[in-house]
Amino acid sequence: MSEKNREAKRSAREALQEQRAKEKARAKRKRTFVVAGGVVAVLAIAAVVGVLVADHQDSNDSSPSGAVAAPAGATGKDNLVIPVGAANAPSVLTIYEDFRCPACDQFEKQFTPTIHSLEDSGQMRTEYHLVTLIDGNLGGSGSLKAANAAACAQDAGKFRAFHDVLYTNQPDEQTDSFGDNNNLLTLAGKVSGLKTPTFTACVNNGTHQGWVKKSNTAFGDSGFNSTPTILLNGKTVYGSSTATLTPDSLKQMVATANKGKQPGTVTATPQSS
Repeated sequence: MSEKNREAKRSAREALQEQRAKEKARAKRKRTFVVAGGVVAVLAIAAVVGVLVADHQDSNDSSPSGAVAAPAGATGKDNLVIPVGAANAPSVLTIYEDFRCPACDQFEKQFTPTIHSLEDSGQMRTEYHLVTLIDGNLGGSGSLKAANAAACAQDAGKFRAFHDVLYTNQPDEQTDSFGDNNNLLTLAGKVSGLKTPTFTACVNNGTHQGWVKKSNTAFGDSGFNSTPTILLNGKTVYGSSTATLTPDSLKQMVATANKGKQPGTVTATPQSS
């Protein structure tokens, strides 16, 4: 082979190697671009999700700081209890309730007259813990907003009356109409003197939503997992497998527990109109 032919073949090989090197470099740049583009897309999606989560949190928080503002007269650990009845009543009925909970509504419809009678005679004080299980299970905000409105009613000294109105007008579990503040304000009109500018602002501003959330967290930490949870003097008396509670048996249990004790000092309790 002549020297001229060898040089030609060498030049062809070098040209081919150079072309392959260029193609590899081009492919590498393309891969880098695709990966970088994917990272940017993932970051963009994450940013959108972050905004959505932040918006959702903001819609549920009562304030940017998530401040916990207990309603007037709240008692118990961390002021998470709304008491109804004589402070010195000899017996205490503890109720964990969710305003969207159908089982709670059934309990209230059966027991409300008896509970009121025992409260009004000084035999028993009721301590309410407000819970938001249905919001967590089914979505929506009705449990939270109704509980906030009830806490606003507590500020006005009209918790019991508004509590009863909410259960009398409880929507279907799947219908989150308590999530509409306008609906809650309309229901507040059924309680004489409740729907004031102060109450309206409290409802619309979600003043006690942080407190309601803390109450719900405390419920979960307590080991209870369903509503209603009812205790008499610290002992579970409703929903247990040992006995079926009735209004008459509740009266008897309170009478037995109060034997030899003086009734509490009763003050007038506002009623719904």
